[in-house]
Amino acid sequence: MSLPNCPKCSSEYTYEDGVLLVCPECAHEWEPGQEVEEDGVVAIDANGNRLENGDTVTVIKDLKVKGAP
Repeated sequence: MSLPNCPKCSSEYTYEDGVLLVCPECAHEWEPGQEVEEDGVVAIDANGNRLENGDTVTVIKDLKVKGAP
């Protein structure tokens, strides 16, 4: 079985790591059949949905309060 070249650097030395394909030259990891992002960083929410421009999000952070757990 022949593995596809890396979509980022076109290296032919890709290998399987579980369900992911990995490029040892640029350290890019991807799932087979996954589209390549040209913009770089992709924001994903806690449920795995891709965030697009205009999406509303709520950031939750626990604050330490003196005397409280």
